[in-house]
Amino acid sequence: MPSFKTLDDLNDIAGKRVLVRVDLNVPVKDGKVTDVTRIERVAPTIKELSRKGAKVILLAHFGRPKDGPSADLSLTLIAPSVEAVLDHPVQTATDVIGEAAAGAVAAMKDGDILLLENTRFHKGEEKNDPDFVKALVANGDIYVNDAFSAAHRAHASTEGLARHLPAYAGRTMQAELEALEKGLGQPVRPVVAIVGGAKVSTKIDLLMNLVKKVDALVIGGGMANTFIAARGTSVGKSLCEHDLADTARQIMIEAATSGCAIVLPEDGVVAREFKAGAANEIVAIDAIPDDAMMLDVGPKSVEAVKAWIERANTLVWNGPLGAFEIEPFDKATVAAAQYAAERTKAGKLTSVAGGGDTVSALNHAGVADDFTYVSTAGGAFLEWMEGKVLPGVEVLTKAK
Repeated sequence: MPSFKTLDDLNDIAGKRVLVRVDLNVPVKDGKVTDVTRIERVAPTIKELSRKGAKVILLAHFGRPKDGPSADLSLTLIAPSVEAVLDHPVQTATDVIGEAAAGAVAAMKDGDILLLENTRFHKGEEKNDPDFVKALVANGDIYVNDAFSAAHRAHASTEGLARHLPAYAGRTMQAELEALEKGLGQPVRPVVAIVGGAKVSTKIDLLMNLVKKVDALVIGGGMANTFIAARGTSVGKSLCEHDLADTARQIMIEAATSGCAIVLPEDGVVAREFKAGAANEIVAIDAIPDDAMMLDVGPKSVEAVKAWIERANTLVWNGPLGAFEIEPFDKATVAAAQYAAERTKAGKLTSVAGGGDTVSALNHAGVADDFTYVSTAGGAFLEWMEGKVLPGVEVLTKAK
């Protein structure tokens, strides 16, 4: 793994203006933050820098503003929750650059924390505009990136700044990169990947990359139906991308060439209705009724998945095995997640998981805290699994 500097390399920072890119793109309802997970993730970095006497200047985006500043996308809505999580006063500024930002920064004392306004209120942010980057640089001496979730974007505050200031990875960024290295960079084999979700079309690059890197690829969720159908087996009314049969077959060929086992469901839980508590039955994978749809993998399939998890030293997980959000079609995902957590707690498995649905599924199973690492990064985590270069990470490895 390419080396990068962390806060351990950052000494004598009392009085220094440290620009810290964080992810505060949190859910808000009726003007209040409903989930502070992302704030909690970046709190250790902010607290450490403040404790060491730095002037901590937070940079973040919120939502997708289209026409400049708007009250409903102002980071002033997030500030009270940041303050509560940090248990420390947090000042705000009415802009991220210009006189408003400069004045707020100039008024800071050592250890103070300042939250500048939404970076995306300026079009220069997403364009990585050199003039906008220069305006951001004017308020800092040091740059710390603690927003892995935005590292797949080459924006001014995620990539541009690191080219002009001494750049370091924050604690969350560091933990994420170290966990991902254990997952696919330099993993302890055997490596098993579980990939679920609705459609193959959203994860073609992911599957193509994984079959070249892992020893076994477990395919679940709706996308498994496309692979099953590609083998010539009827999937009834199940969600299926029949037009991607050739793609599925190509992925299976690539897997065979690379020595990667493809693990598909042996049985499934089928129903005629997609609703909670719908009448359902367990059938062999080659016996799905024409008028039914598979909404979860069956008990034989779960045992097969658990057997692969038991064999593995490293597990990478993205996507549920079934429609976990609707009972009783959550059983397979919960059973596999709990078994992976059990192996992890016993010190027999390194487990790395990520993606929005995956995080929700692990929380539903009550085991999110028992995995080695659970990424909340979404798109960045997926692009990492696809083997793509993340600009916000790449620039840190080249920082002086």
